[in-house]
Amino acid sequence: MRCPFCGSVEDRVVDSRSSRDGRAVRRRRECLACSRRFTTYESIESLPRQVVKRDGLREPFDRQKILRGLLTACTKRPIKVQDLESLVDRIEERLDGLEGPEVESRVIGEMVMEELQRLDPVAYVRFASVYRKFQDATEFVEELEQLSEGKAPPP
Repeated sequence: MRCPFCGSVEDRVVDSRSSRDGRAVRRRRECLACSRRFTTYESIESLPRQVVKRDGLREPFDRQKILRGLLTACTKRPIKVQDLESLVDRIEERLDGLEGPEVESRVIGEMVMEELQRLDPVAYVRFASVYRKFQDATEFVEELEQLSEGKAPPP
């Protein structure tokens, strides 16, 4: 493992524990060159799930892509990265419960919005505006009205 700070390949494992409900191992490492600590995750390699995009193209499922979208939506919001990691874990668990090696991107997007709506309404509206491709302010207003009335917005 290469140290993200100094690039050294010499490190020692300080702590290991099960993560993501036993589907991964979280290792806390210390670089022997610069003494800084960093975290790595090891997970069981399985057949990659394919995501079917809106245009019909397929690409491998990428949890980091979801996390990047969440981080963007949650910019300057009081949300911990650990909460977003947990959110992505829950989505992965739900995807694991689906049959077949493929899932539509729409299904993943709806799961993300459902989870995000419970976590932070502002981040939810930010994410929804990009995901649903809002074209003008009236679409924002409609989304906010439904959110304030406690209604689940339509997919």
